[in-house]
Amino acid sequence: MCESFSDRHGYRLNDAEIVFRKEAPPALRSAVPMLARKLGMSYSNIREVVCQTLLVLPDPGNWGEIPNIRDEITHHMDSCEWFEVHDVAEALCKRLGQPFSEGLNRVFHEEGIGWEVRQDEITYRGPETFEESTARAVVELQDTGRSEAANEMREAIRDMSRRPAPDVTGAVHHATAAVEATARDVIGAPNRTLGQLVKSLGLPPPLDKAVEKLWGFASDRARHVREGQTLDTTDAELLVSVAGAICAFLAKRNDNKIERRDE
Repeated sequence: MCESFSDRHGYRLNDAEIVFRKEAPPALRSAVPMLARKLGMSYSNIREVVCQTLLVLPDPGNWGEIPNIRDEITHHMDSCEWFEVHDVAEALCKRLGQPFSEGLNRVFHEEGIGWEVRQDEITYRGPETFEESTARAVVELQDTGRSEAANEMREAIRDMSRRPAPDVTGAVHHATAAVEATARDVIGAPNRTLGQLVKSLGLPPPLDKAVEKLWGFASDRARHVREGQTLDTTDAELLVSVAGAICAFLAKRNDNKIERRDE
């Protein structure tokens, strides 16, 4: 397939502010089958994916590709729930691979949709700070051999990505567990809680107080949930971002200390 002018020369629209989270705007509903067509799928094959994903039978009276099957696909995409649009998109990602994922991510970013494709799965996309802190944390933790903490951070991102509603309590729980696992490894105290470890981490103020407050907030709102104390998505997003930044800081700082001792 020939590249477009904008692809060849690296031009693209700026990312729009995220305005859609639990919605699938018309631009996305139409783009999903259009991207599949652009990558060579017939309308019959697209309909097969759509119907299998939505668990509906293809209309046996529709034989012609255009307009019959095309219009049948449009009807299903326009009438299904927003998260089912994402289910269809994921199924097509698995069929068509990276070119479809890249095209879909372009739509997400340009239309202000708070999701993106990573490894054939549509995952939560937050503000730039959220993306940077969580992605950096996973990389730093994995690179420094802290796989348990890295897995906890991945689970936090996965909980934020649940549809139709994110598991914000689970996200906060896993993000805090990532900080706790990192702190335990840094201090070498595998049985102590984060609350007990904070003072031993040697964090510069006010970061030490921030970690302490993080633990207290997570304990109240996620680890020991009380009636009437609920987290919204924005709260969870902030907490997961902060937890990711702390994990990356601790992992990198401790790794640098080990390197200096070895020199």
